[in-house]
Amino acid sequence: MSLTPSKINTFLLFKLPSAYFTGVRVKSITETTCVTTAKLRWINQNPFKSMFWAVQGMAAELSTGAMVMGCIEESKQSISMLVATNKATFSKKAKGRILFRCTDGDAIKKAIQAAVETGEGQTCWMKSEGVDAAGDVVSIFEFEWTLKVKRKKQP
Repeated sequence: MSLTPSKINTFLLFKLPSAYFTGVRVKSITETTCVTTAKLRWINQNPFKSMFWAVQGMAAELSTGAMVMGCIEESKQSISMLVATNKATFSKKAKGRILFRCTDGDAIKKAIQAAVETGEGQTCWMKSEGVDAAGDVVSIFEFEWTLKVKRKKQP
Protein backbone atom coordinates (compact mmCIF):
# COMPACT_ATOMS: atom_id res chain seq x y z
CA MET A 1 0.00 0.00 0.00
CA SER A 2 1.47 3.33 -1.03
CA LEU A 3 -0.35 5.30 1.66
CA THR A 4 1.77 5.93 4.73
CA PRO A 5 0.87 7.39 8.12
CA SER A 6 2.90 10.50 7.25
CA LYS A 7 1.04 11.06 3.95
CA ILE A 8 -2.36 10.57 5.58
CA ASN A 9 -1.55 12.84 8.52
CA THR A 10 -0.41 15.58 6.11
CA PHE A 11 -3.66 15.07 4.17
CA LEU A 12 -5.54 15.61 7.46
CA LEU A 13 -3.79 18.91 8.08
CA PHE A 14 -4.86 20.35 4.71
CA LYS A 15 -8.16 18.58 3.98
CA LEU A 16 -9.59 17.72 7.43
CA PRO A 17 -8.09 20.31 9.78
CA SER A 18 -10.69 19.72 12.51
CA ALA A 19 -9.45 16.14 12.84
CA TYR A 20 -5.81 17.23 12.74
CA PHE A 21 -6.14 19.98 15.34
CA THR A 22 -8.07 17.75 17.74
CA GLY A 23 -5.16 15.30 17.67
CA VAL A 24 -6.41 12.51 15.40
CA ARG A 25 -3.47 10.72 13.74
CA VAL A 26 -2.79 7.52 11.79
CA LYS A 27 -0.33 5.37 13.68
CA SER A 28 0.00 2.48 11.21
CA ILE A 29 -1.62 1.19 8.04
CA THR A 30 -1.34 -2.04 6.09
CA GLU A 31 -3.55 -3.68 3.46
CA THR A 32 -5.71 -5.28 6.16
CA THR A 33 -5.36 -3.11 9.27
CA CYS A 34 -5.28 0.54 10.17
CA VAL A 35 -4.63 1.99 13.62
CA THR A 36 -5.43 5.59 14.48
CA THR A 37 -5.01 7.43 17.73
CA ALA A 38 -6.37 10.41 19.62
CA LYS A 39 -5.21 11.70 22.98
CA LEU A 40 -7.45 13.49 25.45
CA ARG A 41 -6.54 17.17 25.44
CA TRP A 42 -8.26 20.40 26.37
CA ILE A 43 -9.37 21.01 22.76
CA ASN A 44 -11.13 17.63 22.39
CA GLN A 45 -12.68 17.13 25.82
CA ASN A 46 -16.33 17.30 26.75
CA PRO A 47 -17.67 18.92 29.96
CA PHE A 48 -17.18 15.59 31.77
CA LYS A 49 -13.40 15.64 31.21
CA SER A 50 -13.38 12.76 28.74
CA MET A 51 -12.92 12.73 24.97
CA PHE A 52 -15.82 14.20 23.01
CA TRP A 53 -17.69 11.50 21.09
CA ALA A 54 -17.19 13.27 17.75
CA VAL A 55 -13.39 13.16 18.10
CA GLN A 56 -13.63 9.43 18.75
CA GLY A 57 -15.83 9.20 15.66
CA MET A 58 -13.28 11.04 13.51
CA ALA A 59 -10.47 8.73 14.66
CA ALA A 60 -12.62 5.65 14.14
CA GLU A 61 -13.81 6.74 10.70
CA LEU A 62 -10.23 7.50 9.67
CA SER A 63 -9.16 3.96 10.62
CA THR A 64 -11.70 2.61 8.13
CA GLY A 65 -11.56 5.36 5.51
CA ALA A 66 -7.78 5.32 5.15
CA MET A 67 -7.95 1.67 4.10
CA VAL A 68 -10.77 2.46 1.68
CA MET A 69 -8.63 5.22 0.13
CA GLY A 70 -5.63 2.91 -0.08
CA CYS A 71 -7.59 0.11 -1.74
CA ILE A 72 -9.15 2.54 -4.24
CA GLU A 73 -5.70 3.88 -5.09
CA GLU A 74 -4.40 0.33 -5.50
CA SER A 75 -7.28 -0.56 -7.87
CA LYS A 76 -6.26 2.30 -10.22
CA GLN A 77 -9.96 3.01 -10.80
CA SER A 78 -11.93 6.19 -10.26
CA ILE A 79 -14.24 5.19 -7.41
CA SER A 80 -16.34 7.40 -5.17
CA MET A 81 -16.56 6.60 -1.46
CA LEU A 82 -19.09 7.83 1.06
CA VAL A 83 -20.28 6.81 4.51
CA ALA A 84 -23.97 5.98 4.26
CA THR A 85 -24.62 4.82 7.82
CA ASN A 86 -22.76 4.68 11.07
CA LYS A 87 -23.41 3.17 14.48
CA ALA A 88 -21.57 3.75 17.72
CA THR A 89 -21.60 2.30 21.21
CA PHE A 90 -19.76 3.74 24.19
CA SER A 91 -18.83 1.61 27.18
CA LYS A 92 -16.37 3.70 29.19
CA LYS A 93 -15.12 7.29 29.48
CA ALA A 94 -12.36 7.90 26.94
CA LYS A 95 -9.38 9.26 28.88
CA GLY A 96 -5.73 9.36 27.94
CA ARG A 97 -4.63 8.00 24.55
CA ILE A 98 -7.24 5.95 22.67
CA LEU A 99 -6.24 3.61 19.83
CA PHE A 100 -8.79 2.79 17.14
CA ARG A 101 -8.16 -0.39 15.17
CA CYS A 102 -9.93 -1.59 12.03
CA THR A 103 -9.05 -4.98 10.56
CA ASP A 104 -11.54 -5.08 7.69
CA GLY A 105 -9.12 -4.49 4.82
CA ASP A 106 -10.02 -7.77 3.10
CA ALA A 107 -13.74 -6.90 3.15
CA ILE A 108 -13.21 -3.52 1.50
CA LYS A 109 -10.94 -5.07 -1.16
CA LYS A 110 -13.73 -7.52 -2.07
CA ALA A 111 -16.30 -4.72 -2.25
CA ILE A 112 -14.07 -2.61 -4.50
CA GLN A 113 -13.36 -5.60 -6.72
CA ALA A 114 -17.12 -6.28 -7.01
CA ALA A 115 -17.79 -2.62 -7.87
CA VAL A 116 -15.15 -2.69 -10.62
CA GLU A 117 -16.31 -6.06 -12.04
CA THR A 118 -20.06 -5.35 -12.00
CA GLY A 119 -20.08 -1.59 -12.48
CA GLU A 120 -22.71 -1.42 -9.74
CA GLY A 121 -22.49 0.38 -6.42
CA GLN A 122 -21.41 -1.72 -3.46
CA THR A 123 -21.59 -1.33 0.30
CA CYS A 124 -19.26 -2.61 2.96
CA TRP A 125 -19.56 -2.46 6.75
CA MET A 126 -16.30 -1.79 8.59
CA LYS A 127 -15.78 -1.80 12.36
CA SER A 128 -13.32 0.19 14.46
CA GLU A 129 -12.74 -0.54 18.12
CA GLY A 130 -11.37 2.13 20.46
CA VAL A 131 -9.29 0.94 23.42
CA ASP A 132 -7.56 2.85 26.21
CA ALA A 133 -4.08 2.31 27.66
CA ALA A 134 -5.40 -0.43 29.97
CA GLY A 135 -6.76 -2.33 26.95
CA ASP A 136 -10.39 -1.64 27.87
CA VAL A 137 -12.81 -1.01 25.01
CA VAL A 138 -14.20 2.53 25.33
CA SER A 139 -16.16 2.67 22.07
CA ILE A 140 -17.03 0.69 18.98
CA PHE A 141 -17.92 2.39 15.71
CA GLU A 142 -19.33 0.73 12.59
CA PHE A 143 -19.41 2.48 9.22
CA GLU A 144 -21.27 1.44 6.08
CA TRP A 145 -19.12 2.62 3.17
CA THR A 146 -20.70 2.96 -0.26
CA LEU A 147 -18.49 2.54 -3.32
CA LYS A 148 -19.31 3.37 -6.90
CA VAL A 149 -17.15 3.37 -10.01
CA LYS A 150 -17.34 6.83 -11.56
CA ARG A 151 -18.52 6.97 -15.15
CA LYS A 152 -16.32 8.60 -17.68
CA LYS A 153 -17.79 11.82 -19.03
CA GLN A 154 -18.90 11.75 -22.64
CA PRO A 155 -17.30 14.42 -24.88
